[in-house]
Amino acid sequence: MSPLELFSDELEALVTAHAPGVVAIEHRRGHGTGGVLTAEGTVLTNAHVVQGAGRLGIRFHDGVRVEGEVVGADPLTDLAVVKTGRTGLTALTLATAAQVKVGQVVIALGHPFGFERSVSLGVVSALERRLPGRDGASLDGLIQTDAALNPGNSGGPLINARGRVVGINTAMLPWAQGLGFAVPSSTASWVSALLLRHGTVRRRYLGIAAKNEVLAPELAERVGQPRGVRVVEIGRDTPASSGGLAPDDLVLKVGADEVQTIDDLQRQLAFDSSSVIDLTVWQRDRKLQRQVRPTERRAA
Repeated sequence: MSPLELFSDELEALVTAHAPGVVAIEHRRGHGTGGVLTAEGTVLTNAHVVQGAGRLGIRFHDGVRVEGEVVGADPLTDLAVVKTGRTGLTALTLATAAQVKVGQVVIALGHPFGFERSVSLGVVSALERRLPGRDGASLDGLIQTDAALNPGNSGGPLINARGRVVGINTAMLPWAQGLGFAVPSSTASWVSALLLRHGTVRRRYLGIAAKNEVLAPELAERVGQPRGVRVVEIGRDTPASSGGLAPDDLVLKVGADEVQTIDDLQRQLAFDSSSVIDLTVWQRDRKLQRQVRPTERRAA
């Protein structure tokens, strides 16, 4: 058997194994895609797919159609969880951040333009992309892929060759060729957990603008980790300014947990309900401890 035949057979087997975990989402405004999150019938999709949709119809791979109910949605990450009431399902597995690499072969499963059970092939083209969001806020930390995405793919899974979901397809640039974007599975994991628990994501506010940073080898050795979150700007009269943070600080930890990306920082702030947060920062060539009292972020 030639390498091309082997690749084709393995791709076919991958699609066959994971297609049952992909659903079509139908409503009065159109349609989208979702992925089975739990065997108890919850589905992960985009917030923009279900926003203002009214009654949802969920159609499974075997043709069964049920009504769905939105458990919660988070527009800032464009993620939502839907309850279907159907049990005994085969759930898709979310990849960890460490399992997502540039150059990986991926497939997008979904229902573009209502063409059910469509498959497109590509690679992870880049990580940590930023796009303007639909409500004026930006979508951060996105995966870029050249797997073909079209209207209706939104909310569907981007799956790697090992069968793990690396991202939730969210956007494409209509004037470009081969530029699609997905919310990383690491973000989807913690956001969906909070949506299932609370129906919303209760964010807390530090008052900083920041960016992810890969550290130079010498600095990485000094601080004890390869990445951190670089503070770009501090808002006036914010928890960050009151807590002694300053522009150019490098945030390394929240409590005892390492912070390597903005997503890590947001996750820790969302799950930690303490009134005072202990931050480890690298400031002016030394490691310091800062105590910050975050406030709840209000929706715009």
